[in-house]
Amino acid sequence: MNYQKLKFSIDEGIARIVIVDPANHNAVDLAVTQELRAAATECEVASDLRCVLLTASGAEFSVGGNLREFLSERDHIQAHTRAMTIDFHAAILILNRLPVPVVCAVNGLAAGGGASLVCMSDLAIATRSAKFNFAYTRSGLTPDGGATYFLPRLVGAQRAFDILATNPTLTATEAQAMGLIARVVDDEAYPAAVEALLKQLAAMPSNSVGHLKRLLRQGMDNTLAEQLDCEGRGIAGMAASPTTMATMEAFFARAKR
Repeated sequence: MNYQKLKFSIDEGIARIVIVDPANHNAVDLAVTQELRAAATECEVASDLRCVLLTASGAEFSVGGNLREFLSERDHIQAHTRAMTIDFHAAILILNRLPVPVVCAVNGLAAGGGASLVCMSDLAIATRSAKFNFAYTRSGLTPDGGATYFLPRLVGAQRAFDILATNPTLTATEAQAMGLIARVVDDEAYPAAVEALLKQLAAMPSNSVGHLKRLLRQGMDNTLAEQLDCEGRGIAGMAASPTTMATMEAFFARAKR
């Protein structure tokens, strides 16, 4: 695809999806949703993929939906918005089911659909100056991007309702404390911290973190008995992997030195 609003690449097993529309505050418009779906599809069919980075250029991660575009499409706004959500949600479904972790790196404000993308990720890392605001109901809208699915699972049902209904602006520290994001780093340390995290995840043997992702996703819906069965079958399969065997042998070889 000829990307205009995104920059997409895969190198050394790491896919990078970068929203590159800082002039429009990296707003989520129809073009962004279409390109995000295309990038997610490329990740789905990539060979030897180890992890995916989702981030943005400029001073903001994303302000969410492009309300100016909504107004410009007022004569057929329902069809326009539905088309956006079809692509946006297809991208999220693909990224959610990828057999590798999706890391969201938040370099500024994440609002609306941008905040939903943060919730979808397997691990979110943010600058200390980053802020989060879902903002949907403030504009007379309701959430999309899986916010009503992921957020209650991250922070609990009542807190999710409070956040989505009253639209508080959360600091990175507050977002981390309630479980919305995993890591907060100082702004100057952010680029190096993101790269170190990606390399660490990509280097894990036998794509063990990818299998971990699958177990955690299954655990959202399974009973305890079902999840224990998945864990038992999973660890047995991983233990039989030649890469896992080589990793364990190397561990004991180092220990003997």
